[in-house]
Amino acid sequence: MLGNLLDNALRHTPPHGRVTPTAGGGNESVTIEVADTGDGISPEHLPHLFERFYRVDAARDREHGGSGIGLAIAKALVKAQSGHITAGSNGPGTGSTFTITLPTGRDRL
Repeated sequence: MLGNLLDNALRHTPPHGRVTPTAGGGNESVTIEVADTGDGISPEHLPHLFERFYRVDAARDREHGGSGIGLAIAKALVKAQSGHITAGSNGPGTGSTFTITLPTGRDRL
């Protein structure tokens, strides 16, 4: 999951940009965030990012932007652990932030 988010952030952030992973948590959940200063995402694309084979840039093919399944797989893995994943951006050129929240499981002890 994290590898996919980092790969995407690095792919869509120019050399002078920044990719910032952070993590934190409490008794009930842990949150992992990958923020970048890259391409950004138009609001109309945000609801579809986790769909299989969806690509924001339709001109990209597998050789130039991935297969379009990485975020769908990440979502499935997060969901399988009773967590959730979100994406946010203020639009093109503003970067993006992907956030994974997973339960700690401490309530099961």
